Amino acid sequence: MENHFTKTSSYERNGNADHSIFPSQFAALGFEKESSDWDLRQILGLLQRRALIIVGVGTLVMSAVTYSTINQKPVYESNFQLLVEPLNEEKSLLQLTVDPTNSDKSGNLDYESQIQVLRSPELMAGIVKQIQTFYPEISYSSLIENLTIRRLGTAKIIEVRYRSSDSNQIKLVLDIISKSYLNYSLDKRQTKLRQGVQFVDKQLPNIKKRVEHLQKELQLFRQKYEFISPETQASHVAERVQALSEQRLAIDQKLAEYRAIFTGLKGEQGELAALNNAPVYQQLFGQIQQLETEMAGELVRFQEDSPPVIRLKQKKENILTMLKQEAQRILGVKFAEVATQIQILEVQSQELSKAESLLYRQVKLLPVLSRKYAELQRELQIATDSLNRFLTTRETLEIQVAQTELPWELIQEPFEPENPISPNVPRSLALGAVASLLLGFGISLLMEKVDNTYHNAESLKANLKLPLLGVLPFEKKIQNQLYHNIERKNITEKTPFKFWRKVSKVSKSLQHGSGSDRYYGQGRFWESLQVLYSNIQLLSSDQPIKSLIISSALPGDGKSTVSFQLAQIAAAMGKRVLLVDADLRRPQVHRLCDLNNLWGLSSLISTNIPAGQVIRQMPEMNNLSVVTSGPIPPDPARLLSSEKMKQLMGYFQRTFDLVIYDVPPIVGLVDARMLAPYTDGVVLVVRIDKTDKTGIMQAQESLKISPVNLLGIVANGDKTQYKGYKHYYKTY
Repeated sequence: MENHFTKTSSYERNGNADHSIFPSQFAALGFEKESSDWDLRQILGLLQRRALIIVGVGTLVMSAVTYSTINQKPVYESNFQLLVEPLNEEKSLLQLTVDPTNSDKSGNLDYESQIQVLRSPELMAGIVKQIQTFYPEISYSSLIENLTIRRLGTAKIIEVRYRSSDSNQIKLVLDIISKSYLNYSLDKRQTKLRQGVQFVDKQLPNIKKRVEHLQKELQLFRQKYEFISPETQASHVAERVQALSEQRLAIDQKLAEYRAIFTGLKGEQGELAALNNAPVYQQLFGQIQQLETEMAGELVRFQEDSPPVIRLKQKKENILTMLKQEAQRILGVKFAEVATQIQILEVQSQELSKAESLLYRQVKLLPVLSRKYAELQRELQIATDSLNRFLTTRETLEIQVAQTELPWELIQEPFEPENPISPNVPRSLALGAVASLLLGFGISLLMEKVDNTYHNAESLKANLKLPLLGVLPFEKKIQNQLYHNIERKNITEKTPFKFWRKVSKVSKSLQHGSGSDRYYGQGRFWESLQVLYSNIQLLSSDQPIKSLIISSALPGDGKSTVSFQLAQIAAAMGKRVLLVDADLRRPQVHRLCDLNNLWGLSSLISTNIPAGQVIRQMPEMNNLSVVTSGPIPPDPARLLSSEKMKQLMGYFQRTFDLVIYDVPPIVGLVDARMLAPYTDGVVLVVRIDKTDKTGIMQAQESLKISPVNLLGIVANGDKTQYKGYKHYYKTY
């Protein structure tokens, strides 16, 4: 029988690995970019998942705040206020403002400097001695540490505050400080201002002499060098340089022209040009031409030695002699005129050269004069500014001296505090509660950012470009029974099979037409399994799905349990189902089915055992058969890629209505990619709160390079709370 197996999967029917279902939906498997925006539902989900962390952090912070608040010593505080400047209607001298642009409307007192003086060790030394008479433990450093001196806003008032755990001590200390400050306002402050006036009066004569000396020196410098300013002098020199350059250029052009004329006169063409412009020469030349014409006429009639011809020749010779003399005279005059003009232009060029030399010396001297002028100007400006500052300071000091004749006024006397300012129990607890909640939420948010898993089916569906075929809820009883027992290495072969009995009851109820209450009473977990099965069947309208692979990205996502549960639901729906454990690395199906694993798929591929000997029917459900993995081979990938395995897959698909293959995880292993092309598709199981997003991405990249039809995903272990169908049917 095993020698005549043939393939009838979708891979064989379609001629390639692409399934006809959703032809364009999975052309490019991938992930959508996750949204970084947090909506209210995400925040509520975060609070629900991290409630223990938020409560724990809040409890710790509130405990620390409460303990610190209860054990904190009470602290008291009191103050007094001083009016340090007269009011505007009383202060007529302040209207004599030296700087009219001063926008300070609060007077001329430098409050920051004044406060530093009031806190200075020199001023506080006497105050500390008076206080130590009553409280010897108080020093300057401890007094300053608990003393606060500040200006009240923009008012002309200085407030002095002191805090301590002894209310009587506060009253005594503030009384001593207030009296000392009032005495200081009359004595030492006025004395220092008068000393400042005397110092300014002593320095003013020397500064005035310095200003006058610099002014005279600057005046002599301008007269000596006819120097108004560097800018004016530079502009004047530049204009002269430009004018001389233009003159030199014009003279050089004329000189070049006359030299060219002089050179041309020495040649034949130049001589002809000069003679052509001479009227006497041209007249003589015309007479010669006329004589030659007459001679030509006479030679026609007479011989050359005839008297008329001889007479004409003699006349021509005379005129030629006169023509040569005239030509020499004209050329001589022309040479003399050109030579004279060249000499004049050369003299002018030499004069311009001398003028340029003098101007260039002035240009070289200009930076020195400019620097000297700038130095004089800077020294004069510094001296003038210094004089202005001293004059301004003198007037200001005189005004302040007049002001100090009006002493500071104590407008609020020190008082003994009755109630402590610290600790403020309600405020401390309220701030502690807010801080604890914020800290807990911040830690939870940080953990959420670090967590690289999906927390609910909605986020899984929103970020994966894959159909969500089903959502399996988290059930503690089922999880304890299935997941934990599977992970134990020493699991017994006699695991209670409560799940199978429950599915058997569902099957019987469906077969005998039981009421809806009985069916929906099985629980939301079983309803979700049926929804998953129905969604898989609805994926194809042309050809039913007869074989599929159930896998996951990483181990521990529950793909074996989903395979086992889906096979039972399909069998309960009346389908002839075969569950094949193709995980030849870490098989789990035999433990879920409570079967021994002495022989199985590996035995069927590597030996000639008949398929019927390996296919085992589950008790209490005739429609479900199982092929366990068998002994773990040394090279599982080699067995799964063999021709024998392809023949077995074809046989299974022809024999059963639905064949479900439980294969190893996709990341890092090739098993699923070798079997998937010979089935109708792959269902990917993703465990909520466990499956790493990076693992899913690696699985997606792995499936891209293989002819695989990815049917969709199953969200396993969803903890979202929903109302059950039983409640719905009872309501209506």
